[in-house]
Amino acid sequence: MYNILQGAHSGMRWIALLLLLFAIVNAIRSKSSGNYLKKDKMLNLFTMVSLHIQLLLGIGLMFLSSKVAYVEGWMSSDVAGGMYRFYGMEHILVMVCAIAVITMGRSSAEKKMKGSRNKHHKILVTYTIGLILILVSIPWPFREALKGSWM
Repeated sequence: MYNILQGAHSGMRWIALLLLLFAIVNAIRSKSSGNYLKKDKMLNLFTMVSLHIQLLLGIGLMFLSSKVAYVEGWMSSDVAGGMYRFYGMEHILVMVCAIAVITMGRSSAEKKMKGSRNKHHKILVTYTIGLILILVSIPWPFREALKGSWM
């Protein structure tokens, strides 16, 4: 079960990131046109839904993974090279914040914003903030190499 969830979570990451990039590029392009079309609405919705699916897969992994082990001293950056702290706190917290920003941005753009340019601007800003937060908290392979220099 763990391997299936981990594979789905890892594979879904690329779909979610691509949809997020497409939505940001679409917001940039459509902002100048001034039209908020059904395709824009659907792209933003599918992006948000893919991120929510990714979150649910991550929550499932949180209960099955040995990387999210709450052992004595798990906050210490020395324990397992900081792995427990990263997966048990940093990764989860930042990802939830990123998805919350994206969800609130989409909801605000759809329900409260008047005018197509304002909607595209809101999507552009909130989705970009969410993308930055997501990219910062992905466990990239080069993360350990950089740890000594700036982390």
